[in-house]
Amino acid sequence: MIMSDIFGSLVFNDTVMQERLPKYTYKELKSCIANDTPISLSCATVIANAMKDWAIEKGCTHYTHWFQPMTGITAEKHDAFIQPTDDGKVIMEFSGKELIKGEPDASSFPNGGIRATFEARGYTAWDPTSYAFIKDGTLCIPTAFVSYTGEVLDKKTPLLKSMQALSKTASRILKIFGKNVDKVITTVGPEQEYFLIDKSVYEKRKDLIYTGRTLYGAPAPKGQELEDHYFGTIKQRVVKYMADLDTELWKLGVLAKTKHNEVAPAQHELAPIFSQSNVAADANQLTMEMMKKIASRHNMVCLLHEKPFEGVNGSGKHNNWSISTDKGENLLEPGDTPEDNAQFLLFLAAVIKAVDDYQDLLRLSVASAGNDHRLGANEAPPAIVSMFLGEELDGILNAIAEDRTYSKRAKCEYEIGVSSLPKFTKDATDRNRTSPFAFTGNKFEFRMLGSTFSISGPNIILNTIVAESLDQFAEELEGATDLMSAVKAIVKKTYIEHKRIIFNGNGYSDEWVKEAKKRGLLNLASAPEALPYFKSKKNIALFEKHGIFSALEVESRTDIMLENYSKVMNIEALTMIDMANKQILPAVTAYIKELAKTALATKELGFESTAQIATAKKLAKLYDASAKSVATLSDKVREAEKLTDIEKKALFYRSDVLPVMEELRKSADEMEVNTADKYWPFPTYGAILFSIKD
Repeated sequence: MIMSDIFGSLVFNDTVMQERLPKYTYKELKSCIANDTPISLSCATVIANAMKDWAIEKGCTHYTHWFQPMTGITAEKHDAFIQPTDDGKVIMEFSGKELIKGEPDASSFPNGGIRATFEARGYTAWDPTSYAFIKDGTLCIPTAFVSYTGEVLDKKTPLLKSMQALSKTASRILKIFGKNVDKVITTVGPEQEYFLIDKSVYEKRKDLIYTGRTLYGAPAPKGQELEDHYFGTIKQRVVKYMADLDTELWKLGVLAKTKHNEVAPAQHELAPIFSQSNVAADANQLTMEMMKKIASRHNMVCLLHEKPFEGVNGSGKHNNWSISTDKGENLLEPGDTPEDNAQFLLFLAAVIKAVDDYQDLLRLSVASAGNDHRLGANEAPPAIVSMFLGEELDGILNAIAEDRTYSKRAKCEYEIGVSSLPKFTKDATDRNRTSPFAFTGNKFEFRMLGSTFSISGPNIILNTIVAESLDQFAEELEGATDLMSAVKAIVKKTYIEHKRIIFNGNGYSDEWVKEAKKRGLLNLASAPEALPYFKSKKNIALFEKHGIFSALEVESRTDIMLENYSKVMNIEALTMIDMANKQILPAVTAYIKELAKTALATKELGFESTAQIATAKKLAKLYDASAKSVATLSDKVREAEKLTDIEKKALFYRSDVLPVMEELRKSADEMEVNTADKYWPFPTYGAILFSIKD
């Protein structure tokens, strides 16, 4: 396999366009992308024909507008290239109009009431900043998705808008520093965590099939306590899967780079090289899709749920975010002397201010029913947003705030004690793996994202809130007579007013929860508590100012996310009831019967089987508790379904339904521990987590 031959082989990328497009068409396309201007129909027609010819040569017969509605996954409707001719035959055609615009049914996707069910029309619009690609023999054209009346119905459109907003304000700041740039871009590298299990155990678990996570399951005798899985030797079956996945992603132009075992048994990670935010969002959606598809080829199932197994680490998606100019300058690069880098310190201050001012938005951008189980569970950040800057940067900002000169800590050189090993210099600061939002050298790592998340949502928020901070800074600086003094004053003021958001300690500790409360930081423990903040007056004003969302779009998205939470909880509750009634309780009844039968038999032989009787009694008590919880849960679900207020329904599921689900699980898991394996109706944690053999 020659990498240069396969990488991007299924992508209508820049190289292909230069080869297949007339020079004037290619030049117009690149100009439109660079300047954010619409592409003419004549230009689109030429591009469409070239796309079609290339795709047909690759074996394609259909095309689709590939978009990202508010479902959390991608959507596609396939149309053939064929057009009938007068002689009863067909020709292969693809017009510029078909490239630019599609018309899917908008009412069938989550819309928060924007579209009535009888108002079906919506539009998909070609995003030329993302390359078209071939998947499953179909030409896929990345697009935006809007309603007939123009409201945004997808995740890509506001992401593109947020990127434009940040580019505008960041360019404005750079102009003040005497730098003229055409564009400022945000880049993202999302680290994707996932589980791999054998298909045979997956198919025997209704909860995994219906919900993506286990709703029942006692701990296995061995979990992650030996810490022997992280970075450990990768099993050969998994190695083959990873190699297959890499190949397929490289064909699609996805920059898959790093792969390794994660902390929990059966857990792994794939990390790409960073790329422009909208491209990275497309690539990550493809990555998640291909992970599942390739797993099936290897008779495995890929689990992307944030918390598929209780008691072991869940899966996140670290969002490595940075800002660069179109000339390649990283605006979050501190350099060797960050204390003297005014431009860097100003951009750093903008991020600090943004995170503190809009901690509610950052929190709700990662809110979901699945992520609620992960956040704060000793492997992920708590639901409290904070920033880690490290000792050096915090020291520099403290010095500025106190009007004193920063005393730079000398770099330390490691002396390992083995003569054959090289000496190396350690960084001035360590990484903080417990921080939700950590500075890691020349970027920020937003660690609160759940593994199933589209990265678009959190990056829309990041881009927009930093754009707002930069806009405010620009207003102050543009009238300044002494630029450096003005910058220092802004940095000083920002740090003093917003230093509460900076925390370099252990974010997993109970002490931090108490300290955060003292600082006045928000602790929005669940999605139903966090999501309503989206439509606060302050936040709506922010989105409208920068042209990201209208008030109506904010309201609709809030409703969509709250409704999704309730639907997920409803499915989980119904699945628990079904598994209890049809699998767990009948199995335990059969085992109790077997125990009673054996006890009677031994009694006839002249001695009492006290252990068997005790186990039977214990199981009978747990059976009654479980049956009672099932009945209560059924009542609570019916009660929830009667609620019409979306926010109240989500809160009810969290406050009234979830505790009953937890009680049911507790008694059921205890029954599992006391029931013989041959009677238990589905694979246990031990069987699932260690189902992949070498």
